[in-house]
Amino acid sequence: MAPRQAAQAAGTHSPVRLRRKAQGLTQAELAELAGVSRQTVIAIEQGAYAPSVYLALRIARALHETVENLFIEADETAGAR
Repeated sequence: MAPRQAAQAAGTHSPVRLRRKAQGLTQAELAELAGVSRQTVIAIEQGAYAPSVYLALRIARALHETVENLFIEADETAGAR
C-alpha cells in the first residue's frame, strides 16, 4: 500500500482535505469552485476516487496549490528527479 493510501486507511486527512480546511472552505464550497458535486470531493478526500488531470487542476487552482502537492505520492516525485 502506498504511503498516502496507508495514511488515508488509518483515518488521517488527505492533502486536499487539509488544504481545504486550512482555507476555511466546506466540501460544498470546494465542489462549487471546482465544478463538481460535493460527493466527488468527499470521494477524493477519502481516496476512493482518483480525479482526472483536468479535475485535479481545477481543485489545485481552487485551493491555490499545486497538483503535485495534492495528488502525487512523495516517493513518486523523488524518483522523477
